[in-house]
Order: sequence, then C-alpha cells, then structure tokens
Amino acid sequence: MRLRLLSVVTLVAAASAACSPAGDFDGTSSRLVQTSNVTLVQITEDNVGGINSQTTYGSKAIESALPGFTTEGIQTAVENKTEWALAAFNTDGFQVLQVFKGQNGKVRSVHGVTHHLQGPNGERIGMTFSDIGTARSNCRAGKNLWRGMAICKSRGHPNVELVYAIPGYQGPFDRLPPSKELREAQLQRILWTPKS
Repeated sequence: MRLRLLSVVTLVAAASAACSPAGDFDGTSSRLVQTSNVTLVQITEDNVGGINSQTTYGSKAIESALPGFTTEGIQTAVENKTEWALAAFNTDGFQVLQVFKGQNGKVRSVHGVTHHLQGPNGERIGMTFSDIGTARSNCRAGKNLWRGMAICKSRGHPNVELVYAIPGYQGPFDRLPPSKELREAQLQRILWTPKS
C-alpha cells in the first residue's frame, strides 16, 4: 500500500512539474529565473495572436481573435494613469493579455502580462535584461506609475516595447540605473501598439 501511494505521489509531482513554468539558473547571479516553455500567444510586429490593427475593441471581437479565451473588464495601471481595459484569460483562468481601447473604436494597445507568451524576438516575461540582450541605448526610465522601471524597444520591432522591473533599485528615478543593476532587471510586460 505504501509503495502504491508513493508511486501515485511521484506521478502527480512529475505531472505538476511538466505543466509548471521552467526554472533555470541564469548563470550570472545563481538566481532562479521563471519562464515557460508553453506559448499561449505569440506577439509579432503585426499582431498579438489574432488581434491586429483592424480588431474592434470589444469582448466579442477580442474573444473571436483569441479562440478559447474569455474577457473581463479590469482597471490597471499604464505609465501615466490607471484605466479600464479588457483582460483576456485562457481556459485555465490565467490572465494573459490586457487590451486597451483606442479613440477610433479599435484596439489601441495590448499588454502581455504572463510568462506563457512570447515576444517577437523570443522574449518571455521573467527573462532578464541580459538574457534578452536589450541595448541600453534603446531604453528610457519609466515615470509616474512605472517609476523605477526601464521601458525599452524590442530589437527590430519599433511598435513593441519591453517593460523591466529593476529589483532593489532605489533611484534616482529620472535616469536608468547603472549597467550592473540594469542587467538583472526582469521583464514584466510586453507592450504592443498597432503600426500606423
């Protein structure tokens, strides 16, 4: 009986590990980086999953563009204010995206907020600045509600931005931190704006 119980516990643990985010040591600080090998949505220069520059802002249109997803209204922070958006959830109830309304009734921008998505260069939430290879010259210091964060262009994709949190950074907040601290910054959001 104990052997069978131990076998069941072992199988459950193995199955859980297979479905959980991949953990890997980053090789420089011995810090465990949480990423995922599961991609629910791919962000490219032209679209986020099925959302593109022509997608109408609204639950039905967004759910149609993201089969299997549901949407719900949320209030969330953008850099300069808090505003309403539609959050897109996968079938397991994970919030994957935040979709913002433009003045023309179309989607203004989409924020990727989970490690189960991938940016145009393979970026994943949880990766570090140095993992991604972001150039400091493509970044600026965040302000207001994103104070203490780095906001950077995705390499080769001018309408995609990467928002990094800088653990332990104490300022000054009007500039980026020293390179050593910036290298350890962790990707928190991937921002997509339709091309004009």
